[in-house]
Amino acid sequence: MLGKSFGVLVIISVAFALFTGGGEALSSGAVDGASRAVTVALSLSGMMCLWGGIMNVFHESGATRRLSKVLSPALSKLFPTAFSTGCAKEEISSAVCANILGIGNAATPLALAAMKKMGSAVPGDRASDDMIMLTLTSVSPLSILPTTVIALRRSAGCADPFAVIVPVWICSGATFLFTVLLASACRKACSPKK
Repeated sequence: MLGKSFGVLVIISVAFALFTGGGEALSSGAVDGASRAVTVALSLSGMMCLWGGIMNVFHESGATRRLSKVLSPALSKLFPTAFSTGCAKEEISSAVCANILGIGNAATPLALAAMKKMGSAVPGDRASDDMIMLTLTSVSPLSILPTTVIALRRSAGCADPFAVIVPVWICSGATFLFTVLLASACRKACSPKK
């Protein structure tokens, strides 16, 4: 659906540019945009490699287990089944840590590994409450250091790329809290009555 919508927008834009005599501006804009896209992609890929490597070292060094112990009181409330059984506990902790550091690209493989482990423990095609909570907290994570946003602002030539940190704290904290409260309310409302 998104591809079709994007295709329609491109066709309308090209037709409008040709109809209004802006064909030259359209072609130069397309070339300039493609050039900038390559520059941004290269700068972001370097940052992703750096932080992905740091997260891999973090996991391999056993720091994930220690972080899991530190975060256990909070994460055991969000993911009660995973933390009581120990299934995907380290992967969840690592994914949450990567999201807190603002490196969702490193968090995605960790969250997928956690989903795979939790999915093997759930019969049928049903998602468990912990799987739903991980999905929701991964798409609206608490971010302390928004490294991707900072890298994008820096590559765009921003004079102060770190100026967004406090607004990101406020927005990510509010959305994370709202997500957790809403998911917890839905979990309680949908749980079988005893």
